[in-house]
Amino acid sequence: MAGFLSVLRRLYLSVYNWAVFVGWLQVLVLAVKTLKESGHEQVYSAVERPLQLSQTAAVLEIIHGLVGLVRSPITATLPQISSRLYLTWGILYSFPETQNHILVSSLVISWSITEIIRYSFFGMKEALGFAPSWLLWLRYSTFLVLYPTGITSEVGLIYIALPYIKNSEKYCIRMPNKWNFSFDYYYAAILALGIYVPGSPHMYGYMLAQRKRALSKSKRE
Repeated sequence: MAGFLSVLRRLYLSVYNWAVFVGWLQVLVLAVKTLKESGHEQVYSAVERPLQLSQTAAVLEIIHGLVGLVRSPITATLPQISSRLYLTWGILYSFPETQNHILVSSLVISWSITEIIRYSFFGMKEALGFAPSWLLWLRYSTFLVLYPTGITSEVGLIYIALPYIKNSEKYCIRMPNKWNFSFDYYYAAILALGIYVPGSPHMYGYMLAQRKRALSKSKRE
């Protein structure tokens, strides 16, 4: 029974990883094609649906960690997925005024290259039991450039959205109401920006430690 469950787990994770890989590959191809043919103003409209589907599918990774399907710590997975979902739905989808900015292109390309490499790496490990050394190196090295470009794009787009958030009052809850509760999305966005200040260096340091550990282990093997 344990052997059957192990095979089922690997099959599920392999299908999941390759399915999301295809989604991010579509995002990258559409983004690059649109940049070349129409300019950065049209990138979001070209990638919107596959971007939303691929990024939202990452919620399953939190569940995978909670139920023990993978060993990735929730403390590392949750902040990264939460911030990306916030950008995808809470900024880009909610405030169309941000969608034609050039930072959308750098965001989408940074995210998609990172995820294409990551999901192909884990997809091969689940399907074959191993991944080639060059893919391992890419998995733990490309973030050195792509993480800063992605984070810069995220912070920039939240900042750009601030006046539109303030003027629209979207998602705000005003008093009085039956819950006796108020919420201002504008200040929540400012708080999100503030979290990036300590959060980004912490995550970068965590990934550097992961890189050192993973590459050292591959050399020993």
